[in-house]
Amino acid sequence: MKAGVVLVVVVAAAACGNDTDPRWQLHHDRIIAVRTTPSHVAAGQLAALDALITSIDGGLAVASPVQAASPAAPPGLEAAVAGDGRGGWQIAAPDAATLDAARAALGLAPGAPVPLDLAVTFDVGGELLAATKRTWLGEPRDNPAVGPVTIDGTTPGAAITIPFDTDVALAIDVDPTYPVNWLTSCGSLNSDDNEHAVLLHVERDDPTSGQLAVVVRDGDGGVAWQTWSIDAPPPAGR
Repeated sequence: MKAGVVLVVVVAAAACGNDTDPRWQLHHDRIIAVRTTPSHVAAGQLAALDALITSIDGGLAVASPVQAASPAAPPGLEAAVAGDGRGGWQIAAPDAATLDAARAALGLAPGAPVPLDLAVTFDVGGELLAATKRTWLGEPRDNPAVGPVTIDGTTPGAAITIPFDTDVALAIDVDPTYPVNWLTSCGSLNSDDNEHAVLLHVERDDPTSGQLAVVVRDGDGGVAWQTWSIDAPPPAGR
């Protein structure tokens, strides 16, 4: 994180029927994470803008914003957020001279990354939900890698089958300083907090199929995720 600058994390308005549900529960209409790819944009380069969303009817999806802007953009960066010509939105970092002028206006050191705060809106389950996101211009940086991930001690494929009514260990090997969030619509997790390792348990009253996701943030604007379909078939007669 850059000294003297407050990092803006995703703050989403979620249309949830029950605000007391645990944060790992995917059965909601909400924005989970907003991403620019790459997470920091070098001078003269472009970054795509999207988000991981979940809806009650549609489950997990990667979506483009229906609207994006930077209402408080530094001088010279007012046009940095624009449509990509394909129905999505992108960040266009200007040339080095324009970034130098923005640094001077913000009192930043020469060559320092220039923050750009985004206001984005997504269609989630037929409702428009808003979020904010900070990205950085003037230096290249990729989003963090996800994993390796293990489910019950093994590397998962795109679809996961786990045992019913059994604690199943979910783990991810990333930098220990990175915030990690697991989310599921199948069974329940033993923790609402940032955890690199959690337990998933599917009981009789739980949904026995659904989706699983893990979201990794690097603490400096980068975010990445991985998702799976998941099934925990109950024994015959249950």
